[in-house]
Amino acid sequence: MADAAPMVELWRGGWLESRHAGHAVVCDAGGEIVEAWGDPAAVIFPRSSCKMIQALPLVDSGAAEAARLGSAQLALACASHDGAALHVGMVGAWLRGLDLAEADLRCGAHEPHDRAERDRLIRAEEAPCQFHNNCSGKHAGFLTATRHLRAGPEYVEIDHPLQQAVAAATADVAGETPAGFGIDGCSAPNFALSVHGLARAMARFAAASDAGDARARAMVRLRQAMAAHPVLVEGEGGACTGLMRAMGGQVAIKYGAEGVFTAILPDRRLGLALKIADGAKRAAETAVAALLVRLGALDRRHPEAGRWLDAPQTNRRGLTTGVLRAADGFGRGAAS
Repeated sequence: MADAAPMVELWRGGWLESRHAGHAVVCDAGGEIVEAWGDPAAVIFPRSSCKMIQALPLVDSGAAEAARLGSAQLALACASHDGAALHVGMVGAWLRGLDLAEADLRCGAHEPHDRAERDRLIRAEEAPCQFHNNCSGKHAGFLTATRHLRAGPEYVEIDHPLQQAVAAATADVAGETPAGFGIDGCSAPNFALSVHGLARAMARFAAASDAGDARARAMVRLRQAMAAHPVLVEGEGGACTGLMRAMGGQVAIKYGAEGVFTAILPDRRLGLALKIADGAKRAAETAVAALLVRLGALDRRHPEAGRWLDAPQTNRRGLTTGVLRAADGFGRGAAS
């Protein structure tokens, strides 16, 4: 097994202070590795980076069409949103349209990441609800598919028909049998894949066309929905939102907890997956930006690229104290 490759460095006072290593794979439409760093066979939990895979049964079962879901709702089904009023309102309206309620969700509640909504809750002396959960859009999609399948209400259980459909879809698009599963932060199963398998799945999404079968058409709808609604996929200020906007809706990207990122590049028929070994989100954001520049999808001169590449680190007085940047040989030099 290959070691994790150096990917991102933090420099302070002219000295290397910290280094983040990881694994990354770029796949073509045939599932072959175009470039790789670290160990392509490393098995990881994709976490939320695979939400577009988890949303496949929602679309290819006919549930999305039966519920008349639009592209905004499909983007929410793939989202890790920040719980802003926009996200909370849309998820609530979605469920009300199905005659369902917040209590039907199984994701749990947590404080919103969006500061304005958090402050509103504090002022109103209200507790956050499950709509604020960053996975509530995915779970609204799960409920929509569950209703269409006429399955039971405990849709996050591993033996539920919906999760069995998600498992089958995961194996299909990744081209490998998941190594196992763990329970994600939102209580849904998360299926373990190799980094290569996850990149292969993203390449399948990238190469899919409307001329294909129901699954291929579902992949097209989901990737287009994500790229068309960046703010729904994460929220203002997030890397997913900013980078997708910077790429003009041509690329869909998604982060996952513990330093995972995926990208779907339809114009180049490429898929990308990366995992930062120590789970640092800051490193994953810099690493994915570096690879998107390397692949020609992101203009290095765009201000949004500058937020994540050679990004100044400041202290509470506003003084520049260091810089976070891609490691030499990663994103710029030759792949290993």
